Amino acid sequence: MIESADVQQLISHWWFAYDNAIYEEWPEFFADDAHFVCKTDTGMTAFEEFVNADVRGRDEVLAWQVQHRQGSPSPLRHGGENIHISENRGDEADFRSYIRVSQIVNGSPSNLSTAVVCGTVRVQGGKLRISELVVVLDTEDSTVLGERKVM
Repeated sequence: MIESADVQQLISHWWFAYDNAIYEEWPEFFADDAHFVCKTDTGMTAFEEFVNADVRGRDEVLAWQVQHRQGSPSPLRHGGENIHISENRGDEADFRSYIRVSQIVNGSPSNLSTAVVCGTVRVQGGKLRISELVVVLDTEDSTVLGERKVM
């Protein structure tokens, strides 16, 4: 069984390496057949083209990630929160979490975005790796939950 602490370690390590552009560490995070999706919850922002991704295979995932990171602010911080396993299948597990993304503006931290992150990790080559990572950026204005329209 995959342990929650191992998933927490993997995902936290990924965000740290991503934020700090430690490119040489990136290939070890992803399974050979990794799938990465990134989108906004509304699909109606001015930056859709920059954030939208649906790529498969480690090489394609890494190519998109490098291009995206090089076009992003620095310093940039993705703070993974409440990473937890939602289903465990022995050598593969699904997880869910939030991220808070910040940058520095005029010398002070500034929230850039929040997102829901879901994915799957599995053991490949004796190591825990990300096989699917889906990031949905929050862009819809918050409203009272009981008054929200169901889509």
